[in-house]
Amino acid sequence: MSHQLFTIKDVSAFLGVHSKTLYKWKDQGKIPYVNINGQVRFEKAEIEKFIEKNKRKYTDFSQLLPRLDISLEKYDKLMLKGESALSKKLKRWNYGFGAVYIRKTKQGKERWYIDYQDEDGRRVQRVVKKAQKREDALIELQSKVAECFAREHSIKAKAEKIKFPKFVEMYLENYAKVNKISWKDDFYRLQRCISFFGNVYLHEVTALDIEKFKCVKIGEGLNKTTVNHYLKILKRLFNIAIEWEYAKENPVKRIKFYSEKDSLTERILTEKEEVRLLEVSSGHLRPILMVALNTGMRRGEILNLTWNRIDFEKRLIRVVNTKSGRNRIIPVNDVLFEALSGMEKRSDYLFPNPETGKPYRTVRRSFETACRREKIKGLRFHDLRHTFASRLVERGVDIVRVKELLGHSSVKITERYTHSNQEERKRAVELLCKGSQKTAKKVENLLHHCDMEKERNEFVSVSSLFSVN
Repeated sequence: MSHQLFTIKDVSAFLGVHSKTLYKWKDQGKIPYVNINGQVRFEKAEIEKFIEKNKRKYTDFSQLLPRLDISLEKYDKLMLKGESALSKKLKRWNYGFGAVYIRKTKQGKERWYIDYQDEDGRRVQRVVKKAQKREDALIELQSKVAECFAREHSIKAKAEKIKFPKFVEMYLENYAKVNKISWKDDFYRLQRCISFFGNVYLHEVTALDIEKFKCVKIGEGLNKTTVNHYLKILKRLFNIAIEWEYAKENPVKRIKFYSEKDSLTERILTEKEEVRLLEVSSGHLRPILMVALNTGMRRGEILNLTWNRIDFEKRLIRVVNTKSGRNRIIPVNDVLFEALSGMEKRSDYLFPNPETGKPYRTVRRSFETACRREKIKGLRFHDLRHTFASRLVERGVDIVRVKELLGHSSVKITERYTHSNQEERKRAVELLCKGSQKTAKKVENLLHHCDMEKERNEFVSVSSLFSVN
């Protein structure tokens, strides 16, 4: 029976460790090997088992070099090729399995490059963009050589099996809470996903399962926008799973999202409604609503706004920790400036809860109470952001400026918030009638003439049936 065997050099390059480390592992019994006439060799199947057993420790090749038990200087003495390999003037370091070299740009900046052969024997020369020193470039070289070796010999580390609920927990703790302000939204929605998918393995969730999930959510009465939000969270979760080597593919990638054009909410607060709403709002709610209507900030951004983010001299608000991750500057108009100037500073926050001193988590109850008193139906707090954007567009502000004020990454997103209401559409169409009375009279006479001509032709046509030759 034939077995595919690798040399010390092969396995050293693949695992990204020094040959002395391999010999140490061999002597300690950590890695299986065969001795053929005094030559140490490693079987492909045994190396695959070794990687599977130790993958949590050794699959991250970029972290291996700093853990080596010898210095870079000793590593160079053992691995560098050529008589002048250790020369201080050296600009290229050849390690046998590849090379590291340095070049200067036209601006005089030094950049590190690597040189190696891929699995097809083609030469690859590329810059290591983030490398600051030779060690960084060497780590990248080892990683690329290892990847080529793995592809050439079909060596793959199997992804660790993990249950869907368990990975949801990992995703929330290690990604969502760290990177997303709205991680609680992910938490609540993913709990519903767990209820649907159950205690299955993550890799067992298929595209068909996702389609069934869509149908169930639509059947529960959720709108298409909400279902799309579920899909976006699931898609991100599986992308993270691939990055963390718990999955090989994303089942949501092949799923078609619903079109949201017909489900967009176009509830815009009128100026009369605004006056009524502010009049009946409680003392803590009124300034919050004024900030929303005059800045377009999100509810969370407003409630967490601090006094040191407001420059009263320049009349600017600096919004940080935004949903998109991009800070932005919003000018303060006269109405809002007057309102903010009259507020009492009771905490670092503009709107602290008097009981805790910390920001309000929500103003939903007081907002809904104010709307109910004035019979303002179908209005959500987020619609104040819609109102801000729509009013700017109605007053001639270009959509790019609106995009910047809202903090969107794309104009396409901004377009969702700039739909004119029905009254604006009616007024736009009515503009066609102004100053066109004479034209309208001419069109009416023309249509009347056409009707008379049509009747005359029909009479002649019928009369001809009774004519005598």
